[in-house]
Amino acid sequence: MPLKPNGALCRVREQIIEDSASGLTLQFECDDGRLRIVLAGKALSLGNREILFDQEGREAGAGTLVGEFRKPNWLKGV
Repeated sequence: MPLKPNGALCRVREQIIEDSASGLTLQFECDDGRLRIVLAGKALSLGNREILFDQEGREAGAGTLVGEFRKPNWLKGV
């Protein structure tokens, strides 16, 4: 994955975004300072996806999400 020249680090809060127009759900999680993004929805014909980033914000891996995407019980509308 190409990095933007002189790209700055940015913080992303853990959250879930449901885009009703596309039918996609984006879930941002942080584990030991490493970001994980899950893309889920019926629009993804080859299955739900996950993208992992290292502590420097570079892509560390990507692939099909193993298992089923489940919404957490704490999820509330804003």
